[in-house]
Amino acid sequence: MIGRLSNVVLDCADPQALARFYSELLGWPITRVDGDWVDIGDGKEFTLSFQHAPDHVPPRWPDPAHPQQFHLDIEVDDLETAAAAVLALGATPLPVLEPEAHFRVYADPAGHPFCLCW
Repeated sequence: MIGRLSNVVLDCADPQALARFYSELLGWPITRVDGDWVDIGDGKEFTLSFQHAPDHVPPRWPDPAHPQQFHLDIEVDDLETAAAAVLALGATPLPVLEPEAHFRVYADPAGHPFCLCW
């Protein structure tokens, strides 16, 4: 092993708003705000960070001309309850390319795709 993953950083236009979205989605508190940088964490070993990117261009799903850049898979126990909750937080549903798949795809408020998996 060369190193350990300490956090994942998402570029976005509004780090505080996107941090609040993921804080609600994952149940992780905001642990640090430092200018244009915001962290949330599980309180154990993982941090998800958001940094201001004034020229951020959101990905478009599924458009290879504007690739997804990355995505998060979020495991849920009850898909319908989770889907309603992320929509209430401001997520946007995206098309699923595999109709029989055991996941649904959404975009966060900054356009980053994420999947609810069951």
